[in-house]
Parts: sequence; structure tokens; C-alpha cells
Amino acid sequence: MSNSYYDKSHLAKFGNITDLQEKLGTKFFDYYNAVFEGGELSAREKALIALAVAHTVQCPYCIDAYTETSVKHGISEPEMMEAVHVACAIRGGASLVHGVQMMEQAKKLSM
Repeated sequence: MSNSYYDKSHLAKFGNITDLQEKLGTKFFDYYNAVFEGGELSAREKALIALAVAHTVQCPYCIDAYTETSVKHGISEPEMMEAVHVACAIRGGASLVHGVQMMEQAKKLSM
């Protein structure tokens, strides 16, 4: 049995963040819940966005939660994987575009 910092049981305890700071925790959850209500984007679309972002920020708790939410909204596995690829492309592109900074700095140093 291997130990891991990530413990799946922690996700179920997320609501407990109000225990030590009720006012701020409550404000966070009010905002959080409002964000995921249908609006200009549907709750389904927001779940898929959240799943992609979860992969970008590499939060295993969020990945589990938004995979479950996506399934509940009828999002297929191919749709979820496509969203993960979009997140990957943006994250990779964000790293690569900083290569321009490196190239400019290298050019300055070699003059």
C-alpha cells in the first residue's frame, strides 16, 4: 500500500472549510455555487470548462469532482478528453510563447 498526499476522502470534507472561518467560507460557497448555475453558459458547459481547468491547474480533487459532474450532465468521455486536449494545448502554448522571451534574451546576450 502506497501513501499519497492526495486522499480521496478529503473531497467529501470540502464543505468543512467553513469550520475555522465561517464568514469567508460561506461567502466563497455562495459565490462558487452561483458561478455554476446556468446563465449565459449552461451548467453542462460550465462543468466541461471546470474539468479542463482542473487539468490545467492539476488538482486531483477537482478532476474527480468535475469528471463526476460532467458524467451527470451527460458529457461523453470523448467530449471530456477533447476538453482535456484543449487545456493541454493552451498550457503548452503558454509555455512555448515564453520561448520568444528566451530567444530575445539570448540574442541580447550574444551581441
